[in-house]
Amino acid sequence: MTTTHVLPTKGAEITYDVHGPLPTADGRPPLVMIGQPMDASGFAALAAQFPDRTVVTYDPRGLGRSTRSDGRVDQIPQTQAADVHALIGALDAGPVEMFASSGGAVTALALVATYPNDVTTLVAHEPPMIPVLPDAAAAARAADAWRSAYRQRGFGAGMAGFIAMTSWQGEFTDEYFAQPAPDPAAFGMPTEDDGSRDDPLLSDRSLAITEYRPDVEALTAAPTWVIIAVGEESAGTFTARTAAATAALLGQPATVFPSHHGGFTGGDHPYAGQPAAFARRLREVLVTG
Repeated sequence: MTTTHVLPTKGAEITYDVHGPLPTADGRPPLVMIGQPMDASGFAALAAQFPDRTVVTYDPRGLGRSTRSDGRVDQIPQTQAADVHALIGALDAGPVEMFASSGGAVTALALVATYPNDVTTLVAHEPPMIPVLPDAAAAARAADAWRSAYRQRGFGAGMAGFIAMTSWQGEFTDEYFAQPAPDPAAFGMPTEDDGSRDDPLLSDRSLAITEYRPDVEALTAAPTWVIIAVGEESAGTFTARTAAATAALLGQPATVFPSHHGGFTGGDHPYAGQPAAFARRLREVLVTG
């Protein structure tokens, strides 16, 4: 049983889905799954692996079915966290368990830092936060390059640069910057520019997410069990390194999950992961937490 709801928040109307009953049938907290810039549809395969749990998914403001009226287009982790805080309040089920992916993991870290009683256990999977890296300045330069490519030549050029950056192994050295600009066709991306510049990932709208610096003091003081997760296939890449660096700041090793950055997605996604194996690992980690 899935029900869909619309929640007015400050400057937005947030659409979210509740898969299962409230109050929960098993007495456990709802399991909330959040992403960024991915909306609720990206969690379909993972949510299906939890038929015994009440799972909640949502579309961040301005994405998918959620609209915004605040006159802005940028994605600010603290603003997103306030929306998720309001959603958790609307569930009226007490603190929740949470799985958060990518930019959603950044939102979740901001949520726990600001609203420490909202979440019992957080699994934050590969949060892409540049400031935690030892080569943060070089990583910011690499990200600036694909954003510039997007502004100048459109989606294909921007996405090719994004893939080149996020698949690079290790720190961003002179060798990385000496490479020629990647060819969009080599990645199966369009070479023609359609003129749009509003992609939520490639535009400056996502800048505040990658520039977010976690509040380590607030996170360690919170009652939430915070677990930083990393995909086994991501080893050495940008988001694996940000996960490992974030985990180290919190005094823990990164917890390894199956597959890659989107390892929980199913066959309806172009780079499908292993949702069944991923869900089994998530169950284990939530019980441990």
